Amino acid sequence: MKHLTVDVAIIGAGSAGMSAYRAARAHTDKVVVIESGHYGTTCARVGCMPSKLLIAAADAAHAVDGAHRFGVLAAPAAIDGQAVMRRVRGERDRFVGFVVDAVQGWPDEHRLVGHARFLSPHELEVGGHTVVTAGRIVIATGSSPAVPAGWREALGERLIVNDDVFAWDDLPESVAVAGPGVIGLELSMALARLGVRVRLFGRSSRVGPLTDPVVAAKARAIVESTVATSLDVERIEPVRDGDRVRLRWLEDGTRHEEEFDFLLAATGRTPNVKGLDLQRAGIEVDAFGIPHADRHTRRIGKSHIFIAGDAADEQALLHEAADEGRIAGDNAGRYPDTIVRPRRTPLTVVFSDPQIAIAGESHAQLLQRGADFASGGASFDDQGRSRVMGRNLGQVQVYGERGTGRFLGAEMIGPDAEHIGHLLSWSAQHGLTVQQMLDSPFYHPVVEEGLRTALRALKEKLALPQPPLADCLDCVAAPVV
Repeated sequence: MKHLTVDVAIIGAGSAGMSAYRAARAHTDKVVVIESGHYGTTCARVGCMPSKLLIAAADAAHAVDGAHRFGVLAAPAAIDGQAVMRRVRGERDRFVGFVVDAVQGWPDEHRLVGHARFLSPHELEVGGHTVVTAGRIVIATGSSPAVPAGWREALGERLIVNDDVFAWDDLPESVAVAGPGVIGLELSMALARLGVRVRLFGRSSRVGPLTDPVVAAKARAIVESTVATSLDVERIEPVRDGDRVRLRWLEDGTRHEEEFDFLLAATGRTPNVKGLDLQRAGIEVDAFGIPHADRHTRRIGKSHIFIAGDAADEQALLHEAADEGRIAGDNAGRYPDTIVRPRRTPLTVVFSDPQIAIAGESHAQLLQRGADFASGGASFDDQGRSRVMGRNLGQVQVYGERGTGRFLGAEMIGPDAEHIGHLLSWSAQHGLTVQQMLDSPFYHPVVEEGLRTALRALKEKLALPQPPLADCLDCVAAPVV
């Protein structure tokens, strides 16, 4: 058994772990990053990037199929599944290559391969070959797809998770998708547009992360018009039938049955902390075995251990993981001094079509904290630029604080939500009022004019005093479609 002593040990070389490594090295060169799997982040290998490659192919097919609406006559899109997946895998491998090259560029003594587990608060056993003694430790082990009990045993290779999709050589004929969250929504809509027969299953009426009842209802209607759905299923019973999956489910009191090539379990992700033997680390964990850290320091209690990224089971988003890794690595490097770091305004984007965005505080979060707020909304169904592009589907709801007029957040489904979401999150982070947002430029004709309609409706709901005309650029603006 080898022995290694370092100032900082980082478990995991994903987005959070890589950021932690760079931050810790600003304070000490006695750092080691421990990784038990392949180098290459979840985002690059099986998450953000390959899923967007599949969605890009689906968008191209959808554009061809809808060209006739503009007087452009074309045959229906012919999908070459092998070519689609060849590009997805090729570009995915390119993105993974950048990550692998970055890690391989680190000094050899900073990389250690093997599964890590705690022996004591300061000791880690790695791969049965090395004991690492570390002054501080950063847990950045990521997460893995969660699969309902019994499904894998019943279905074998006919049960897949999102990781498996990007290993396909060709597109299948049919896929059942369990879970209408972000992953299930993106993949089910993309596969359906690429000619795969898809049925999306859920246990409630919600689709994606939306919490505003107006936006959520609109989103459900849009999804149901695009993909075959069963979103109020009481129970799903999957069984193996040769090379097929036979699904039986109960919906509205009626039993249904259908066969598919695969069942894709998009039923959430679980933090990879189970095999760390955290009970030996001297830190507290919750009922699920997950330690919780201060959001602004990433320190677990008063210990020398920090946690970042998906392992913390907070916001499983790359930019959040990178920020958390940077905070954790910096504080681990400078320990026992720790710095309280600001956090960015929350921003979530779902690359469905139309896209979904939540910027700032969600409707549910505002209700939970008892905020005194009002909301204003607008539909994109008749919005000028959206109709011009033939992408006129969606709804936006914006929230403002009564009394101050401060903008608090928004939820939306609609065209270009990925871009509008950024504008809204920036506005929330900088503490703008609804009036200040309305006084900002809105070009014509643009999709953002739909947002302005919602902000005007919110301003009326807030019943704020009308500012002097000289100070209010929007007060005399003519309505624009």
